[in-house]
Amino acid sequence: MPRIAVIPGDGIGREVITEGLRLLHALNRWHGLDLHFEELDLGADRYLRDGTTMPPGLFDRFRAEFQAIFLGALGDPRVPSNVHAKDILLGSRFELDLYINLRPIQLLDSRYCPLKDTEPSQVDMVVFRENTEGLYTGIGGQFKRGTDDEVALETEMNTRKGVERIIRAAFAYARQSGRKSVCMSDKANAMRHGHDLWQRVFKQVQAEYPEIEAFHLYVDVLAMEMVRKPSRFSVIVTNNLFGDIVTDLGAQIQGGIGLAASGNIHPGRVSLFEPVHGSAPDIAGKGIANPLATFLSAGMMLSHLGHSGLEARLRDAVQFCLNRGYVTPELGGKSRTHEVTDAALTFLENQ
Repeated sequence: MPRIAVIPGDGIGREVITEGLRLLHALNRWHGLDLHFEELDLGADRYLRDGTTMPPGLFDRFRAEFQAIFLGALGDPRVPSNVHAKDILLGSRFELDLYINLRPIQLLDSRYCPLKDTEPSQVDMVVFRENTEGLYTGIGGQFKRGTDDEVALETEMNTRKGVERIIRAAFAYARQSGRKSVCMSDKANAMRHGHDLWQRVFKQVQAEYPEIEAFHLYVDVLAMEMVRKPSRFSVIVTNNLFGDIVTDLGAQIQGGIGLAASGNIHPGRVSLFEPVHGSAPDIAGKGIANPLATFLSAGMMLSHLGHSGLEARLRDAVQFCLNRGYVTPELGGKSRTHEVTDAALTFLENQ
């Protein structure tokens, strides 16, 4: 029995996770998936109530009892430090060693793309962002804080193991999915030590995949080329910081952050899936949150659990909603959050 931990989160996170669960429960019934969901009381409300961010032993429970974690957005203005969000999301990435941040960037309807004359066939790439190293490890410090002589240091960590496994994952995915190219992006011309490691490992691993075109771009050139000619890219692999930036660029190209799904993955282990649009406290409770990224994230989770055909069906359902205009005001529509789910469910039930 696959077990899924559900963390609804804060703000619109709770709303979109509710809608995602509606779809998942329906698929569970229709296809006999035998999925079991356990909702966990975590987020800003819990933190404000008793100071808990992650209860002791929960990461051990994740490893021992669950195959996936379904997470809503985190962040609440009542917790300015966002300490709960850091402990839940970043804590899960590091504690569970979720070294792949997988971000599909696929245009499903050209009307929502800000690039002129761009068709869906021209935007279909997947970014492999290294998820446990780089500049997000918190290595560094401050000296003489608050004075005119203050010094702040942030250290980027790159390990041979970490770099090699994310690059290898990108090539393995390209081979398995029939994709023809892998682009590695760094800034080795300015960051000569850590990114020299990326360069050397990339050349080593690409030799093991002769059928796949392998090429390199500095990250500033990558950003320009994603806008100029997104069809150039199929699989992109890069570090934590650059991956964070270029995937948000990619989200806009595919139609907006409300369509951006993600997986935080360690193959063969419990992994975490979430929409990346944030908790949007300004629209929380208004019933207009866009649930489509949550549907796509649910599809990624189903693939992780061995149901890749259902991921394709959920993607088709999202495309149906976009094509027929069952979208929330953020995308120019008039549908409410639950009405988008109603449309997706109708599509899925009739296919």
